[in-house]
Amino acid sequence: MIAEDIIQLARENEDFRREVATAEQSQVVLMTIPPGGEIGEEVHGGIDQILLFVEGEAEALVGDEKRRVGPDELVLVPGGTRHNFVNTGKWPLRLVTVYTPPEHDPGTVHRTKDEADAAEHDH
Repeated sequence: MIAEDIIQLARENEDFRREVATAEQSQVVLMTIPPGGEIGEEVHGGIDQILLFVEGEAEALVGDEKRRVGPDELVLVPGGTRHNFVNTGKWPLRLVTVYTPPEHDPGTVHRTKDEADAAEHDH
């Protein structure tokens, strides 16, 4: 069992992507996006993604919908849906995301988006 103050961990996270816990059917990942940065447009085939926003402001693009999101809001991205989240605020965007099933290898840490993009290109 893993029991963590996930909100505090998200507030302390400085990495673009940091895997926290992985089980057979789900995975918890912390993300921090710098001002003006973005997760990057993507589609996860067969993987649902839940994003819980902890700090900052973002523009959420999910399918054909676009809206602003911020702290204490949750977005569900069904598998196969094109999506992106862009930090539109002055401060880092911090969030917790859950993938079902897991998307990244256990222990994954990408300090920057460039590092994450390079790892996904190599994968």
